[in-house]
Amino acid sequence: MGSRLPTVGVVLAGGIGQRVGLNTPKQLLKIAGKSILEHTIAAFDSHPDIDEVVVLMTPGFTGEVAALVAKNRFRKVTQILDGGSTRTESTWIALRALGDRECDVLLHDAVRPLVEPRIIGDCVTALAEYQAVDTAIPSSDTVVVAVPGPAGEIIRDIPDRARLRRGQTPQCFRLSVIRDAYARALADPDFDKQPATDDCGVMLRYRPDVPIFIVAGSEHNMKVTHPVDVFIADKLFQLAAATAPAPVSYAERLDGRTLVVFGGSYGIGADIVDLAKEHGATVYSFSRTETDTKVQDEKAVAEALARVHAETGRIDYVVNTAAVLHMGKLGDADHATIEEAIGVNYLGPVNIARASFRYLAQTHGHLLLYTSSSYTRGRADYSLYSSAKAAVVNLTQALADEWAEHGIRVNCVNPERTATPMRLRAFGEEPPTSLLSAKEVARTSVEVLISDLTGQVVDVRIDG
Repeated sequence: MGSRLPTVGVVLAGGIGQRVGLNTPKQLLKIAGKSILEHTIAAFDSHPDIDEVVVLMTPGFTGEVAALVAKNRFRKVTQILDGGSTRTESTWIALRALGDRECDVLLHDAVRPLVEPRIIGDCVTALAEYQAVDTAIPSSDTVVVAVPGPAGEIIRDIPDRARLRRGQTPQCFRLSVIRDAYARALADPDFDKQPATDDCGVMLRYRPDVPIFIVAGSEHNMKVTHPVDVFIADKLFQLAAATAPAPVSYAERLDGRTLVVFGGSYGIGADIVDLAKEHGATVYSFSRTETDTKVQDEKAVAEALARVHAETGRIDYVVNTAAVLHMGKLGDADHATIEEAIGVNYLGPVNIARASFRYLAQTHGHLLLYTSSSYTRGRADYSLYSSAKAAVVNLTQALADEWAEHGIRVNCVNPERTATPMRLRAFGEEPPTSLLSAKEVARTSVEVLISDLTGQVVDVRIDG
């Protein structure tokens, strides 16, 4: 493929959020530890196919957006503009702000924070062949056409559902083409009488000669409009998992850096230790079995990190793989078992996070925690383990938000069933093909560790 045009992501944020019961822009409502707008900007700012991001915001709130951009260190945001009173007004403001250059433009609703990287990438790819692209998904519901009847609405028609699609965003265009369509629309005295509801509607009416290609959207790419949407989006963020980032040079990010692994004596932790050392990192491993370091002991954790810093002068990465898995009914567990399960699996990550902060703030470092596939739903016979792992996910998302202004990244790895000594003790022998290897999880863990991701739950699956 030849060189592509510069690609600009335009985040359209307008409105006050009256339908979700707010008197401030709904884009500033927090979901999964960050505002909706932060999630949305991050999706474009972090995407390799996006060169620039422009944000349109409700007038009077551009200062808040500027603060969020600075806090999150978004690198691609070049303009933060007052939006218009309607969607079409906001789009026109953005199109004019981009000037006379030629580029590709992805226009996206700020209140669709769950847009997937795959969708953005597919839109950019489609723009290499088409001048207009929409994002849509098949309609799973029957759609009826209603008309007024004697005592209310009656059905006039039921279109063939197989031909119906539900429109989403991004809606994507060659800048000169969409700008021409808008210029024609705004010159039409009848446009205000029957305004288009979206940008593709403007294209269909005023540039019908331009075919609009459809990129497959996603059910998760929902629009936060009503109160129930806030709840659904929050849960989707909690359950959604990022994919492991494309690896950068291990040595570039590890050579000369200091890595601390709690729980590094065996399994995933031991493989992380070996991999990091192989690529030039200075690695310290602490565990109950090798160094008598118990993560539930706040003092022991603090002393371990203080020792590392005293010897190396820096701590760049902190990883916690320490965990215990006790099988059995909660009612049958004694106090010591309960105390250890909660202490290691939840208090341990809290202690490590608290003690690590001062060091990671100095290096703009990274804290990596671990959850389990059981965090999405409590499992019988290991309720303490699965509930603690759910808490670790919440902790990850909260700390990523709290620590963003300090340049610290916090992520959580969620491996499928993995062949580790802990799992062998709990479940006995299992078919090897049904388990991940600890080395596979370690490799993904290091790739997350040296990436720019933050606030993510990263799945590691057997099928990749």
